[in-house]
Amino acid sequence: MAPRKNFRNQAKKEVRPAAVVNKNGVKVEASVAASGGGFSGTKIFTWFMVLALLGVWSSVAVVWFDLVDYDNVIAERAKEFRLNFSEVLQGKLSAYDADGDGDFDVEDAKVLLGLKERPVSVLLREAKEESAVKEPDAVPPPDDDDAAVPLPPISDDFIPDDSRDEATHPYEDENNAIDTKGELVEKAQPQQTLEESKQYNNQPGSPETKETVQVRYNAEAESVPEPEADVEPEVEPEVESVPEPEADVEPEVESVPELEAEFVPKLKENAEDQPKDKLKEKAKKKKPKLLNKFEKTIKTEIDAAEKLRKKGKVEEAVRAFETLVLQYPQSPRCRYGKALAEDGLAEKMLSNDMLQKAIGTYKEASELPNATPDLIKATLKKRAERQQFLGRMRGALATLEKLVQIFPEDMALKNDLGVAHLLIGDNNSAKRVYEEVLATAPSDGFAKVHYGFILKSENKIAESIPFLRDGLESGDPGTDDGRFYFHLGDALQRMGDDSAYKWYERGHQRGHFASVWQRSLYNVDGLKAQPWWTPKDTGYMDLVKTLERNWRIIRDEAQSVMDKTTGLFVPEEENLREKGEWGQFTLWQQGKKAGESCRSVPKTCGLLERYPEATGCKRGQIKFSVMQPGTHVWPHTGPTNCRLRMHLGLVIPKTGCKIRCTNDTRAWEEGKVLIFDDSFEHEVWQDADSYRLIFIVDVWHPELTQYQRQTLSPI
Repeated sequence: MAPRKNFRNQAKKEVRPAAVVNKNGVKVEASVAASGGGFSGTKIFTWFMVLALLGVWSSVAVVWFDLVDYDNVIAERAKEFRLNFSEVLQGKLSAYDADGDGDFDVEDAKVLLGLKERPVSVLLREAKEESAVKEPDAVPPPDDDDAAVPLPPISDDFIPDDSRDEATHPYEDENNAIDTKGELVEKAQPQQTLEESKQYNNQPGSPETKETVQVRYNAEAESVPEPEADVEPEVEPEVESVPEPEADVEPEVESVPELEAEFVPKLKENAEDQPKDKLKEKAKKKKPKLLNKFEKTIKTEIDAAEKLRKKGKVEEAVRAFETLVLQYPQSPRCRYGKALAEDGLAEKMLSNDMLQKAIGTYKEASELPNATPDLIKATLKKRAERQQFLGRMRGALATLEKLVQIFPEDMALKNDLGVAHLLIGDNNSAKRVYEEVLATAPSDGFAKVHYGFILKSENKIAESIPFLRDGLESGDPGTDDGRFYFHLGDALQRMGDDSAYKWYERGHQRGHFASVWQRSLYNVDGLKAQPWWTPKDTGYMDLVKTLERNWRIIRDEAQSVMDKTTGLFVPEEENLREKGEWGQFTLWQQGKKAGESCRSVPKTCGLLERYPEATGCKRGQIKFSVMQPGTHVWPHTGPTNCRLRMHLGLVIPKTGCKIRCTNDTRAWEEGKVLIFDDSFEHEVWQDADSYRLIFIVDVWHPELTQYQRQTLSPI
């Protein structure tokens, strides 16, 4: 009897349907033929594999014996199965693709038989695939319910937020910040009130303090260009960041701390110029951790939206972050990104309303649960900055007070709080803040210069000098400011110390002063600079002639309001006098007419009405000035180079009255006009036996354009 196994095989053969020859002469099963020559769904894959393998070995045979045109065979089989046969080979027989061209053909058969070597590119590819180790996913994807909204892809040059503990750059770059010194934006801003600005912007003892009541805290060179048509707003370039280390390289974090991204490119060229302790301090700065645990799972989406903002596509960035906020309403980082995008859009639109919206969003982000401390700090600092920009000084003060409560050990925040007190005129509170900082950090340069500034405003000249000097010498951030150079030099001059000019020279070298002599802080670059001017130089010949022809009328009206019983003349309040008495009677200030005063001297005001270069000079004054015998005015400079000052002599004693501008000293004459640029250092003596009376008329610098005259902020 045959073994059971063979019996079963025989039985199977007996029940198998007879083969049928198809039209191509190939035998197929009857069941297949009955179905029209096709395959059942369960067997089609198996047959493809069988046929493909047949193709492989038949191609080997063909090449070995050189019997058949292999290309024709492939074409015929593809036609027979109505398929692209190379696709079958690519999908299931990739191991036989020996030459790496994506399909199996006669060249592959030659490689298999050893008649041809495998291409180098294929060998390298296989070696790389063998050595590659697949990295596990660091964070599982969110559930379907939390599926992320698709955002634009991130390009290779985008440096996203770093969720690691180590970091490389400070909180947020300021590249897209609104220019708080720009005059063109200022026209949309509310001016600070007298009470909120006079104490810090113009301390008693500062240059021309009565005139600079509403000048901003940030006093630097200002340039107001002519408007250009259809100019797109500039988007400052992104700062290149230090590339991350390779995956297989272990960074030595302890021995070589990561450097601040903005600092690294300058390190080589400036290393010799910087103290070692400063380099070390900068090197230790870390990038803030703005992402909480959940936000790390949506980091790619946040980075994509953030890239839009940093590329200047602020409208798209706002929409992207709004989508993220809707999807992840409890995400502080998404809310913070939305605030930054709104901030950038406000700058582009020059819209205070949009900026106010951003200020509100900053607050929302800081109050969300699970916000990281670094994000809270960055968010509230931005909020305070923008509140100050809009002139909401008390709101900014409240924000900074909250910051100091949350981060009491952060001296930089306390320093900012001191500035906020100064901006609302609360010098006493600012003084207490800086005393607290110096008690904890006695070498803090920022606190020192500001504390010295306050002491000088209190007329404690000698006490202010060491704080101002030590603070400037520290080189700490925020100390390199023209006002501190100015006030240190001024204090030294008043103490009779000639080293004042060393500090003026240093301020000039640092770019704060146009020269040692010309030390104004609110300037337009490129204007002609000379201490003394002739009427012809100014181009205001008609105004000069009108003043000189009518000087007696002007004198008589001035004397009519000089009566001490009327009290119309007020003492000079700028703390510029070493000794004596100096009174003034103002008719125009900051381009605005003093109506009540002009009613007292109608003829004088009537003469000036037709000279807008004087009455419209927002950075000047028109006033009578009387100086009594025994008066000396300290050397000082005016606040701006945007004006020239005319002095018309009304009552001038024969001797004893003189004015020095730079190193040129002159005297007044009755009925004559002297013209000088008061942004240069000048000094006045009145050693006569009777009073000296002059008429002061400030006019726009003749080289300022009409557009600049309209857009420059008042002083």
